[in-house]
Amino acid sequence: MLLIGESLNVISKKIGAAFKARDPKPIQEEALFQRAKGMDYIDINLGPAKKDGHELMPWVVKTVQEVVPDVPLVLDTSNIDAIAAALKVYKPTAQPPLVNSIMVRPERYEKMVPIAKDHNADFIALMWGPEGLPRDENERAALCVELVYFANEAGIPNEKIWVDGIVTPVNIQQPQAISLMNFQAMIPEIAPDVKSTCGLSNISNGPPGHLRPILNQTYMVMLQKHGMYSVIADPLDDQLIAIAKGKRQDIVDLIYGVMDGKQPSLAALSKEMQNYVKTVNVILGNSLYSDSWLEI
Repeated sequence: MLLIGESLNVISKKIGAAFKARDPKPIQEEALFQRAKGMDYIDINLGPAKKDGHELMPWVVKTVQEVVPDVPLVLDTSNIDAIAAALKVYKPTAQPPLVNSIMVRPERYEKMVPIAKDHNADFIALMWGPEGLPRDENERAALCVELVYFANEAGIPNEKIWVDGIVTPVNIQQPQAISLMNFQAMIPEIAPDVKSTCGLSNISNGPPGHLRPILNQTYMVMLQKHGMYSVIADPLDDQLIAIAKGKRQDIVDLIYGVMDGKQPSLAALSKEMQNYVKTVNVILGNSLYSDSWLEI
């Protein structure tokens, strides 16, 4: 599982202040930290960046590439001009830059797909359509076909497209977690050779902080079973990194087993492994969500 570090983000007080002040030190420290943690990509998230994104994004790209020239970057903003400006200064790495993201809305993809093509960039195809969040996997599939077809017609092959089916919080939209997994399993048939990614931490957006890691880790493995290629995730979560890098196959095997209907005896498991079983069952809807699900 490839990991995209999420914490070079404007919503961070430290990073947001550094963006505003054009202070390179905190930005470069964060980039070096993420590389040391094994992040395969670093996401530069400016948010809307409506006012000065066209100037800020290329400055951040240059600032980051000064210290981690070998790590590919994800350009994350809804400001199209900022994306275009950043791609002009981006120094090539072993992997092309990744544009995050292009919604399935004609007014967005008709402008952004040519920009990605002109700069040989990969892009994330965000399954957010004219009516917003898709209701189920079938609506996700229809949106996916629309955008992939448009990109293909523009000369972008499937291999340069990363589909994001959109993760939603499990505590308020539990069925959507299952819908995304179902959609993920459909992708090889409807869009062969595309890659995939998602904002993994959204699954735990809302639950108490101490429960977020187990939700993120468990859902990552569940998505992996359905073919997820990468996740945008927290570089501070050492357990998640270990699982993604293949160092906790015991956890992966346990989660896969529960997904296949093999419910182990909790009494025979360690507390750590019990928590994964309980969390799989919450995400699958076998158990009702509550903030105390690990205690039951």
